[in-house]
Amino acid sequence: MATMMASETTGSKNPESFRDRLATVDAKGKRKWIFAQKPAGRFYNIRTWVSWGFFALFFAMPFIKANGRPLFQFNIPEAKFIIFGKIFWPQDFFIFGLAMVTFIIFIVLFTAAFGRLFCGWVCPQTIFMEMLFRKVEYLIEGDAAKQRLLKNAPWTARKFRIKASKHFAFFLLSFIIANFFLSYIIGMDELIKIITEPVTQHVGGFIAIVIFSAVFYGVYAYFREQACTVVCPYGRLQSVLLDRNSMVVAYDYKRGEPRGKYKKDKEAQASLGDCIDCFQCVKVCPTGIDIRNGTQMECVGCTACIDACDKMMDAVDRPRGLVRYASENNISDGSKLRFTGRMKLYSLLLLVLAGILTTLLVTRKDIGASIIRAPGILYQERGADSISNLYTIKIVNKTLKDIPLTLKVESAPGRIVEADQQDILVKKEAQGKASFFIILPRNYISKRKTEVTVGLYEGDRKIMNVKTNFMGPFSKL
Repeated sequence: MATMMASETTGSKNPESFRDRLATVDAKGKRKWIFAQKPAGRFYNIRTWVSWGFFALFFAMPFIKANGRPLFQFNIPEAKFIIFGKIFWPQDFFIFGLAMVTFIIFIVLFTAAFGRLFCGWVCPQTIFMEMLFRKVEYLIEGDAAKQRLLKNAPWTARKFRIKASKHFAFFLLSFIIANFFLSYIIGMDELIKIITEPVTQHVGGFIAIVIFSAVFYGVYAYFREQACTVVCPYGRLQSVLLDRNSMVVAYDYKRGEPRGKYKKDKEAQASLGDCIDCFQCVKVCPTGIDIRNGTQMECVGCTACIDACDKMMDAVDRPRGLVRYASENNISDGSKLRFTGRMKLYSLLLLVLAGILTTLLVTRKDIGASIIRAPGILYQERGADSISNLYTIKIVNKTLKDIPLTLKVESAPGRIVEADQQDILVKKEAQGKASFFIILPRNYISKRKTEVTVGLYEGDRKIMNVKTNFMGPFSKL
C-alpha cells in the first residue's frame, strides 16, 4: 500500500511500483538471490562501530556475573530466568510476562516515532548478517559483481576452493555464535564443562550446540534476508505501526522527480529532478528493494541506500539528502516530527506498565512459598481434644545460600509437626517441598473452614507469613 501511494505521488512509470510479490521472488515464485553491493559512507561507518559494540556485549556478557549469578540467563528447560543477576522462577512468570508486554509497548512507541531504526542498527539478525557474515563474504568472494560472476561460472578447482573457504568460515562463525548463544541458556560455567569434559558426559549439550550451529549456518549462508521478509513479523506490522509522521528511510520524491540520467547540459538537466536514475540505492540494498517506490515491508532501515545516494549526489554536485531519514509529512510539506496523540497514549501506557513493573521488582521477596491442604484427605482427630490437617508447602529459594526453615502457627493456639520430624532445608536457587501437620484445639474450631496464618522462620528471624485454610468438623449447634 505504501509502495502504491509513493508511486502515485511520484508519478513513476516503473512497473515494479505496483509489484504484487516480494522483491526477492520472481514471477514464477522462485527466489532471486540478492548480490548486494558493498556499502560505504558515514552511516555505514557508524553502524560498523555500533556493531563492534554489539559484538563486544554479546561475547562478553556470558562471562559477567552479578550477585554471584550470570548477568543474563534464560534457562528455558529448567524454567529459570536471570536478569541483571536476579533470578526469576515460574512463580514470577507474571513479572516476566509484564516485562515482555512493557517491552512490546516500547517497541510500538519507538516504531511509531522512529520507524525500523531498531532493525537497521541493533537487530542481531541484521548485525550478524551485514556486519559479520556479509563482510566475510566480501573478503573471500569479492564484491557483488565478482560474486555474481562466480555463481554463474562453471565449477573449477578455483571456484570450489573459494566456495569451500566461504562456507567453512560461515560454519565456523556459526559454531562460535552457537556456543555463546547456548551460554545464555545454560550459563558459561556449564558450557565450559561441555567443552572441556568428555562428550559422553554431555551428550544433550553437544547435540544442542550442533543444532544451533546448523540453524545459524542455514540462516546466514542461505536464508539470509528471508528471515526479515518472511519470518520476522515486525516488517509485516509496519502498516499498523507506521503513519505519515513516522521517521523512516525515505526518498524525497518532490526533489528527485522527474528522474532521468545525468546530463552535462545544464538546461536539459534543469527540467529533471535530482535523481539521476543510477540505481545505486537498489544495488546496495540487502533486501533488493527500490527505496524510490516508497516505504516497503522489506526495508530494514539499514541506511545503505542513503550512503549510496549521498555519494552519487557528491559526484554530480547536488546536495545530499535525496534519500534520508524523514517522514512522509516532512517530505510532502516540510513538517517536523510531532508527538502525536497516538504517541502520547503509548507513552502513558508505557509509563503505567513501567511503574507497575518497578513496584513488583522492588517489592519482590527472595523467598516464595505456598501452602495447600493434602487433596482428598479430611481432618484427623488427635485424641479427644485436638484436630489436625495435613499440608504440603512448596518453597522457592531465590538466594545464594541454603536456608533452614521452621514453621510456626501465628494466628491460632496450635502447633506444627513436620511429617518427617525435621526442619525444612531449601537449597540455594532451588525449590523445596515438605509435608507437615497443623494441630489445633478442638474447642478453638467453631466453623467448617478456619483461616490459619503460618510463619516461616530462619532461626529467630521471621521471613514471611503464608495463609491457608484449616478444615474441621461442622460448626457447633
